[in-house]
Amino acid sequence: MTMDWLRACGDVPSVLVTVAAVKGSAPREPGAKMLVRAHDFDDTIGGGHLEHRALEIARTMLQLGEARRFERFALGPSLGQCCGGVAWLAFERVDAAQVEILRARRNVDTWRLVALDGAFEWALFDDAALLAGTPAAPAFERALYARVLDGEGARRWLLDPVLAPRAHLMLFGAGHVGAAIVRALAELPCRVTWVDERDVMFPASIPSNVRIEATDTPEALVEHAASGTSFLVMTHSHALDLRLCHAILARPAYQATPDWFGLIGSSTKRSQFEARLRERGIDDARLANMVCPIGLPDIAGKAPAVIAASSVAQLLAVWEAAGHTAYHPEPQPEFL
Repeated sequence: MTMDWLRACGDVPSVLVTVAAVKGSAPREPGAKMLVRAHDFDDTIGGGHLEHRALEIARTMLQLGEARRFERFALGPSLGQCCGGVAWLAFERVDAAQVEILRARRNVDTWRLVALDGAFEWALFDDAALLAGTPAAPAFERALYARVLDGEGARRWLLDPVLAPRAHLMLFGAGHVGAAIVRALAELPCRVTWVDERDVMFPASIPSNVRIEATDTPEALVEHAASGTSFLVMTHSHALDLRLCHAILARPAYQATPDWFGLIGSSTKRSQFEARLRERGIDDARLANMVCPIGLPDIAGKAPAVIAASSVAQLLAVWEAAGHTAYHPEPQPEFL
């Protein structure tokens, strides 16, 4: 999963570095980003000398006031990297007006087009029309991956989708493990709905990708959740856990995108819950979809941070398998 660069943007002048295209083996895929400031940076385009050179170029742009560059890097002996392929990097000075629009649309898909040569221009589109910027941007197919487009006058444009997070976790329980999971997901492109009956259990400060629901009827949230929601149940009460398990497993079995459901606890808890859920009409096929214990099977630690790390790794695997974070390659542009 790549960084949420909009969250990383602040008031300090910065340059956004995007892997625009690759040919052959490269450290990162098109769309990978690094946000560079004068004295620090966020995320990575793959490390090594390529990243070192990208940092130098971006900081030179900040010093000179340059708006944009587009550079080709052969990842062979000249850069001391063993990948052997070629990477094209787009460098652009972060535009505050563009960031403001994109942040306001964080939960809907937007497509950015940035001119890579000629006059420095950009445009933002929704799924049907131009939202802001230049109308001179070329027509394009609204795909879910970054690529380079050819425009009029032999100009090239970076198409950079800014997609709403596909992954949504509904997390029940604001105890130690729940809080650790929220912290672990804070920098990842996902949405978290954090649910507990006890309002006082939530911290004063929460990550920007988290929405709190303090409610006595959490089953109603389950009922109205979109298909493809991931559910994690870890409340302070076994009785409430059981109610939530029933609500989740009673959702329609056949949805456009299947749900994923994990329950904290031991194999003994699973056996007890299976018996009680059968009594409530949940069949074995549905019970097989309940993941309990949660987390990676080879990690046995019980500390909250360990359970959280293991569970988040499991969620990432689920989300990637569902296609929420996968890279879908495009045929190489002609200029490659």
